[in-house]
Amino acid sequence: MLHPITAFIALRYLGTKRKNRFASFVSIVSVLGIALGVAVLIIVSSVMNGFEKEVTRHILGMTSHAMLFRPGSRIDDWREVLEIVEAEPDVVAGAPFIRAGAMLNHKGNVRGVSIQGIDINAERKVSTLAAVIDPASLDVFSSAANQILLGRTLAEALEVEAGNTITLAAPRWKAGNGIEMPRYFPMKVLGTFSVGMHDFDAGFALLPLSAAARIFGLGDSVSGIRIRFSDPDSAPRRASAIASRLGAGIAAVNWTQYHRNFFYALKSQKRIIFIILSLIVAVAAFNIVASMVMLVKDKDRDIAILRTLGLSRRSIMLIFVIQGILIGITGVALGVITGAWSATKADRVVALVEAWIDIKFIKPDVYYIDYLPADVRLGDITLISAVAFLICVIATLYPAWRAAHTAPAVTLRYE
Repeated sequence: MLHPITAFIALRYLGTKRKNRFASFVSIVSVLGIALGVAVLIIVSSVMNGFEKEVTRHILGMTSHAMLFRPGSRIDDWREVLEIVEAEPDVVAGAPFIRAGAMLNHKGNVRGVSIQGIDINAERKVSTLAAVIDPASLDVFSSAANQILLGRTLAEALEVEAGNTITLAAPRWKAGNGIEMPRYFPMKVLGTFSVGMHDFDAGFALLPLSAAARIFGLGDSVSGIRIRFSDPDSAPRRASAIASRLGAGIAAVNWTQYHRNFFYALKSQKRIIFIILSLIVAVAAFNIVASMVMLVKDKDRDIAILRTLGLSRRSIMLIFVIQGILIGITGVALGVITGAWSATKADRVVALVEAWIDIKFIKPDVYYIDYLPADVRLGDITLISAVAFLICVIATLYPAWRAAHTAPAVTLRYE
């Protein structure tokens, strides 16, 4: 049980002036070092959480929770398949789609794109794609003949605006996997859309389902069916189960597989960065060791007198452990407050710095999005605080042990 005198002396030593001013300076530096390490860990962790959250939101918004398709083929009986899928209790909705590669050309600007043929009314139920398209374009999209919607970045690369005419080159295949001359279709640009994710804005173009079927020669068939579940996390398990139940060569791909390498790399980097940045806290902990050792040296006469008055070694050790704990708590608290506040302002600060020095740090073609998101999570703050506090406590053990083993007779020999 902690004796009141032990806590009293620990607090007294914490606030008293030291003979060695350098020791006081090291104590302040150690507190600031812990605060800096905790703050940086929280900021970096929050930004990486934000990246994962935003990229996931964009992927889910553009591609739905899962897709059913026949590898190397198409789904002819898609209406029957869609009816079976939508009858599942945890399926919110399904929507047919056509996906094919093509080339777009405008005045010598040529780009390879992924053409998405969609039924806009069904698509509203499985993704947020309709929300990023101009309402005026949506009104005529389903019935538009030879009209196309382009991602905004793609439109800029082709140097086209709404109303311009571009050429769509659709590949053609013949029996035996031979390649025929592509078919060319003049297409009027109906408008543009922006999902906020470079991969989609720079590489996707939209056509009505019927127009895509006509251009790519699919007749009444589709490439696959998008599915939206009531719980996105259940998509990997439920999509596979539905595909197995359907049989007939149907396969499933869920949203966690669309950018699997990205999500895996993000989680791995988060762990590695956590370990690396924890070294900042460890360096600050070394300062605690130095500060405490100097304090023990400064107070060796007091320690010797306390020992002669009957204070046990355990109590002496607790005095300095409590001091280290208080230093750790102060540093961690400052770090949590600074880190949580800074994480919420990170995007604004980066935008101001980018505007000031005219350099783009968050490039959408590299980082998928063009802004710096942050998602401050209580779980991460708790873990970071606990690890930092534990490091601080461990750092106090040696100086406290050394203080507890001060020999009164040797220390007071010449007093």
